[in-house]
Amino acid sequence: MANAGYEQSGQDTSRSALQRYWFDIPLWKRIVPAFVAGVAAGLIWGEDAVRLHLLGDIFVRLARMLVAPLIFFTITAGVIGMGNPKRLGSLGVRALSLFAASALVAATLGMAIGLLLQPGDGVSLVGAKPQTIAAGRTLSEQLLSIIPVNPVQALADGDMLAIIFFAIFFAVGILTLGERGQPLANVIGLASEAMMRLVVFVMEVAPIGVFGLMAAAVGAHGLGVFVNISLLALGTLLGCVLQLLIVHVGLIALLARLSPLPYLRGAIDALVIAFSTSSSSASLPVELAIAEEKFGIDKSIASTVLPVGVGIARDGTAMFVALLSMFAIQALGIAPSLGDLMLVVAVSTLLALGAPPVPSAAMFMMAAVLIVVGVSDVESALIVGFILPFDRLLDMMRTTVNVSSNMVNATVMAARLGEMERDVYAAGGQAPVDSSPGEHDLRL
Repeated sequence: MANAGYEQSGQDTSRSALQRYWFDIPLWKRIVPAFVAGVAAGLIWGEDAVRLHLLGDIFVRLARMLVAPLIFFTITAGVIGMGNPKRLGSLGVRALSLFAASALVAATLGMAIGLLLQPGDGVSLVGAKPQTIAAGRTLSEQLLSIIPVNPVQALADGDMLAIIFFAIFFAVGILTLGERGQPLANVIGLASEAMMRLVVFVMEVAPIGVFGLMAAAVGAHGLGVFVNISLLALGTLLGCVLQLLIVHVGLIALLARLSPLPYLRGAIDALVIAFSTSSSSASLPVELAIAEEKFGIDKSIASTVLPVGVGIARDGTAMFVALLSMFAIQALGIAPSLGDLMLVVAVSTLLALGAPPVPSAAMFMMAAVLIVVGVSDVESALIVGFILPFDRLLDMMRTTVNVSSNMVNATVMAARLGEMERDVYAAGGQAPVDSSPGEHDLRL
């Protein structure tokens, strides 16, 4: 028995050393070296590195596996935690207004950068292969699709807006039961916590997934693949940096009355995940952990605003759709009027708010903008075909801004409603996290 106890103690010591070596290192400090190593592997091994995409696919599928149930349980638990359906309505109006205003500024910025840099001027579309563009849904069809005919099917399909609608509807139903609904509310709360525990496990393999994704991307295309659209890439980078460091930082400072530095320090893990995976959905679990542990945002706000934001927080998309529309107009030799420019901004904003959280969705949003300003279906398809092979890096940049937009708006909402611990935010996540013995939390 003594030997067994000694061996167990030795195992615990070894496990603690391993945690200090790996688990206790902040996530972004593990991902960045993996990102660099993936780029190096892609350059060294070339097309052979494409096989490593399997590692990235496994990570992305694990993350996406959690998204639908995570959104359902966290939103349901968050609405129940509010206790008052009227408060939910007020919160929803404020959140939607913030998301829309932020996206409008982003679209205006994208249009302005397009006019300044003229990225499409002189671009040859020779060799581009037209892409099939599906007919867009009308506004009434988009609104109707929010109400799921079958909630289980919506969960299976990952239809975010339908999942959000049913989760809110279900939570309101539980609230109307009063005390009789408390046992079910407790189950929902535990399910939400269980999903967050799964998030911890999945995020620990993020560095491996990022390594595989980057090795495969660089191995397949090389670093020179973006030379043909260098000005567009530069404009995208400039727009993303300005939106994040000027607009988002400004919202934190002016509306939330907070120092932006803790936000920039605390958000980095989610931004790295967004950049690596090009997926807002894959970043949501990390956003939720950051909001509560680093920013001190009340769980009822974080678990409601952030999942909703996955579907509508689209600053990066709005900026890029407007910029890409200007690129296309210039490449096609069209001289836009002031009315055309206003249409580009307005339609880019509206389409971005409803864009699905999947890679390259902005390409087809751009095609819809072009059609609105009078560009033919054939020419729009040609532009999409020209840009699509180069879209990976562009998508990574704009997804990063989308995720930042979501976290910024949640932070602003919490600050203005008095639903955050400002001392936790000011500490930049340095406050200790309460965890049970023998467990470790995600070191963000």
